[in-house]
Amino acid sequence: MTQLSIVFHSGYGHTKVVAESVKSGAETIPGAKVLLVPVEEIDAHWSDLEASDAIIFGSPTYMGNVSGPFKTFMDASSKPWLERKWKDKLAAGFTISGSPSGDKLNTLQSLMIFAMQHGMVWIGNAEMPYNEEGINRLGSFTGLMAQAGQVAPEVEPNLADRRSAELLGQRIASAATRWAKGA
Repeated sequence: MTQLSIVFHSGYGHTKVVAESVKSGAETIPGAKVLLVPVEEIDAHWSDLEASDAIIFGSPTYMGNVSGPFKTFMDASSKPWLERKWKDKLAAGFTISGSPSGDKLNTLQSLMIFAMQHGMVWIGNAEMPYNEEGINRLGSFTGLMAQAGQVAPEVEPNLADRRSAELLGQRIASAATRWAKGA
């Protein structure tokens, strides 16, 4: 069994939709067990993160960076950081904002640096943009970028962004399975 945890904050529900799509994709990999962890519930899940083979971080992009609640989680991770609890775990990240750019790259870089400070191994997005299905339509390889305007989470992120999230979940679960086996 390969365990993955998706730690996320969702202010309006859009990031939760992306997190659920990442989870759906990861669960298609045989033996993958995936846990969704809203940052508001992190105190009940520190041991789950320690037991995970991979941790996927998700935050909306607010004002060009992670949300305040997600940053609070990052700051609260100082004890696992000091004890190197996440060293050599796989990591990945995703973000969503209202505009096509919205400074999402800075958010992904913040997530990547955070993971690397924990001694984790970052896995990016491998899907090529410019395909008929709209996969990776925003052209990010650092992690997954999605977009949602001022509409309900049931409407956006769109199907292409949800499918992109599923593919990221599959990639991370596959890599974590290989990593855990030492293959």
